[in-house]
Formats: sequence, structure tokens, C-alpha cells
Amino acid sequence: MQVKTMEKRIDQIKAEIARIGDMRPGSLNQQFTVCGRPNCRCVDPKKPKKHGPYYQLSYIHLGKSTSQFIQKEQVSTVREQLKNYKTFKALTAEWVDLALATAKEKLKAAKEQHKEAAQRLKKKNHGIESTGSRDTET
Repeated sequence: MQVKTMEKRIDQIKAEIARIGDMRPGSLNQQFTVCGRPNCRCVDPKKPKKHGPYYQLSYIHLGKSTSQFIQKEQVSTVREQLKNYKTFKALTAEWVDLALATAKEKLKAAKEQHKEAAQRLKKKNHGIESTGSRDTET
């Protein structure tokens, strides 16, 4: 891929990142529990009906594991934030890949330019030596 194409995609990625809304890392799990009270529907040996669903958000940030319960009313908001975070991570990973490829291509181009300049200089110096046409004062 050409450098200009990669740089254009990087600009697109930056614009996409700027449009991402609220985000958060982690995963959201649905849970059902058993309270253990006698005669409760959740401990029925034949057809237990557990309490719930309850939603639990779990994530690790700065090396610290965190877990919190999310109210049913907030589940769709949290899911959107989780989706936004995944989009952010994917876009930044692509950005880094493109940045590395761009840097590699630019270094390669600079090396080629340096090599060509050295060859031109060598040719120029060789031409002066072979003709013996140096200006000298007499």
C-alpha cells in the first residue's frame, strides 16, 4: 500500500475515533441467583425459578479488576459503551499497524534517496578526477 493511501486511511480513522461516544472496557453478563430461603420459588427441587436476571459488568483497568451490578434500565447504555470501546480498540490497532507500515516505507524511501544522492556525488567526483579539469591558480 502506498504511503499516501495509508495516511489517508489514518486520517479517516482519526475522524471515526472523534465520533465515538461514551465507552468503557469490559463484559456484561446476565446472572440468575438462588436466595436459599425455605419455600422460595428458587429452591423448588422440581422446577426452580431463579431470581433475576441481574447484569454484572466486569473489567480490568490499570491492573485492577472491577465488577459492578448494572440496573436493567442501564443495560442498553452499557452495551453501547462496550461496543464503542471495541470499535475504539479496533481502530487504534489499525492506526498503529498503518503508522508502522508508513514509517517503514518512509525510511525505505529516505534510504533510497540517500543512496541515489551518494551515487550522484560519487559520479560527479569521479568525473572531475578523470578529466583533470580542476581550476587552479597559476
